Formats: sequence, C-alpha cells, structure tokens
Amino acid sequence: MYAIRRILVVIEPNADTDQVANLAMPRACLIARTTEASLHLLVCDKSADHGELLSDLRHVLEAKGIEVTTQQDWHESTHQTIVKVQQAQGADLVIKQHFPDSTLRRALLTPADWKLLRHCPCPVLMVKSDRPWKGGAILAAVDVGNPDGEHTALHYSIVQHGFSLAEMAGGELHVIAAHPSPTLSAAEPVYQLPTHVEGEYREQCKAFQTEFGIDDTHLHIAEGPADVLIPFTAHHLQAAVTVIGTVARTGFSGALIGNTAEVVLDSLESDVLVLKSEEMVAQLKKHLAQALKGFSSETTTSR
Repeated sequence: MYAIRRILVVIEPNADTDQVANLAMPRACLIARTTEASLHLLVCDKSADHGELLSDLRHVLEAKGIEVTTQQDWHESTHQTIVKVQQAQGADLVIKQHFPDSTLRRALLTPADWKLLRHCPCPVLMVKSDRPWKGGAILAAVDVGNPDGEHTALHYSIVQHGFSLAEMAGGELHVIAAHPSPTLSAAEPVYQLPTHVEGEYREQCKAFQTEFGIDDTHLHIAEGPADVLIPFTAHHLQAAVTVIGTVARTGFSGALIGNTAEVVLDSLESDVLVLKSEEMVAQLKKHLAQALKGFSSETTTSR
C-alpha cells in the first residue's frame, strides 16, 4: 500500500452526495495522507455537468493538503470509463463505493462492480461501510491449497497489503484460509483425517506468518467453502477491511461467474480490497493497450 502514488476515486453523482462523502472520501483521504499519494476524482456521466460538485470536492481536499485533480468522462459503460481513466492517469488504486444489485438483477445481468473487478488491472477498494478503520481488524483471505508460483505470489501480496492496512489503521491483521473436506476416497487413510488437512494448510502458512509476525491466534484455518467462511470470519472479527485476491485467467466478458471475490462482495459487511495475480494484470494490460490508443487526447482532466 505504501507504494501507491496516484489514487482514482469514483464519485457517484446520482447518489446522495453526503453519503458518498461519508464513505469513499475518508478512505481516500486516509490512504492519501499515509502514502502521500495524489487523488484523481472521476465522475462517470455523459450527460449532466458535475463540474461544480468536482470543484467543491477539490477545494475541500486541497485545504487538507491533498493534491487533487478532477475529471468527468464517459466511455460506453461505467467500468470501461473507470478502467480507461485508471490507465491514462497511471493510478495505483481505484476506490469506489459499492452499490449492490438486487438478487434478480444479479441473476440476469453481470453486476457493474463485478465487471470493474474483472477488468481493472490495479487493486480496487470497494467501500461498503462507514465503520472507522482505526483500531479495526484487517482480514486477509488466502488460498494456500494452491501452492503454484502464481498463487504463492498472490498470497504474499494479499498478506503484505493486509499488513500495510493494519499498520495504517492501527489495527490487527488476521489471516483466513479455507480448506475442503478430507477426501474419503483417498488411498492413504491419513488423507481422510481433518487434522491432517488442517496441518498441511498451517504448514504452508508458516512462511508469511514468520515474515509478518502473525501468530497462531491470528491465523484462522477452517473447513468449508471460502465464499461462506470469509464473510463469517469477517463478521466475527468485525473486520474493517477484507483483502482478497483472484487469479482468474481472464478479466474479460468470458470470465467465469462465481469467482470468490465477486461472490463475497455483497455478503461481506466490511470494505473489500481486491488484488489480482501478476499474470492476470499482464493479460489485462495487454488487452487494454490497443483500446487506449489515442485515449489521452480525449480526456478532460483539470486542476
């Protein structure tokens, strides 16, 4: 988190202005002050002029000593606009308030915030709660059952970001890893024992436990589906932020619906920071390279 130099903050003009200010902006201000990052405020709208709103927000933030630029833009859809501006601005983090879709709408259409999580190459912080971060628990969710290089690198990034957030908030870092039920058909009886499976998971967590000083009381290994255990543990801990990752091989329209980060987005009560694997980021950037040609000349950034 401390490597962040530019933050893109999505402003929702159709939402209650006070609500937006109470949720998204304090998170952006906290991170900007800690990391000395600048903010770029973005309104995604092709019709109404929101220049006055952006100007007011910029003056308030500049009075707090935060460097701010603003922009109103539109490119086909909200998530496409955000991603194109993120790339053009070189933003290291996107912060957006999450507005959940209804169950019926989710069944018929891919939620807009899911699309943003799939397409945006940089980390995305979905703000869901006005609960103060100060002194709160930070929960990092890892999948150590996949020990390949890509997953291992992502686990490290998730825990590292969680540790940075815990330092920033003056809270404690907790780590959760969900594991499947023992395989009753396994040839070796030992692999049918829950204690053996849990022991293997704990062994795979020792490296980052040692590096980040996470003791066993802050490591939660549980049996069951991740999309159930992560929200349950976050609720139990009253977590301020849950950090989760994805290694889906594509962020495009053909991506499989059901990625854990997407599924738990609405069920988590905490804010959610979603990270991607390096391989996925590389794929997304390659895909965006062509789309961004000539985009810089169309932007409307202002000071």
